[in-house]
Amino acid sequence: MNNSYFSPIVAILLLSGVATQAQSLSSGFMSGRKHGSVSVSGTQEWYQQVYLVPEKINDVPIFRRIQVKSVSLYANYGITDKIEAVVSLPYVRSEGQASAQILQNSPYTNVREGLQDVSGLLKFKGYSTEVGSSILNLLGVVSVSTPLSNYKSEQGLEYIIAIGNKATKVSTAGIAHLQTASGVFVTGQAGYSLRSGRVPNAFIAETKVGYAGPRIYVDGWAAFQKSDNSGTDILQPGFDGDFTATRVDFARVGVSAFRPLAQGFGLVLGASTYVSGRNVGKSTGVTGGLAYNF
Repeated sequence: MNNSYFSPIVAILLLSGVATQAQSLSSGFMSGRKHGSVSVSGTQEWYQQVYLVPEKINDVPIFRRIQVKSVSLYANYGITDKIEAVVSLPYVRSEGQASAQILQNSPYTNVREGLQDVSGLLKFKGYSTEVGSSILNLLGVVSVSTPLSNYKSEQGLEYIIAIGNKATKVSTAGIAHLQTASGVFVTGQAGYSLRSGRVPNAFIAETKVGYAGPRIYVDGWAAFQKSDNSGTDILQPGFDGDFTATRVDFARVGVSAFRPLAQGFGLVLGASTYVSGRNVGKSTGVTGGLAYNF
């Protein structure tokens, strides 16, 4: 099996309404030495309901409904058979539906857009063993993400539609990946993310079940984030209008698919939705893109 077929699809960037990374950039597959992929994907998300404390509300404050569009560039490369590098960069457009009366003579705008955060990671295969007719791989990941442009994310309700939290993030994670001879696989990963500024640090995890065959790849996944208790809750005591300081928790589920086309190219598709959360929009998103594997 050529693992380079499947590396891009498991790294699709599915961004939330507050630019929280919902799905991990790292998969359980390794591309192999001098193999890799480049993909360009577009994602569209929308939400009107928001998970607040103590309950979910049906309209986004000020902006009523928010739509987020992004175009993401992703690339990975196998430095060796056991070390892989990944880089990604999204351009994000976040648009609200605040009324003309609200926008007039106020600091509010319905649109914020720009280059968001560039992310880079190194993935290491630390251990591999046979389990019956299957193969179990244990991997480690170290990643860094930092703003690439001077987008704004400051105090005030107008920054509900900010395209990011303007934080630098350093994260580590461990991955367990079980690959069966039939192509069915199970992947689990968990780690911790340190964030700069007032953005709370967070525990992050993901689980995935799928099939990687010669003509198609498909998976179902669930991603989780749990922020530490240093953060605030929107519109609750202690909240000063700084959305970057809020505790952002979520559980999100999704499906992904990859279909090889010809001469190394393939089609990327995906969809996801939030099923629970804290200080985050209940967004649903769809993704489509094109990947080239080498």
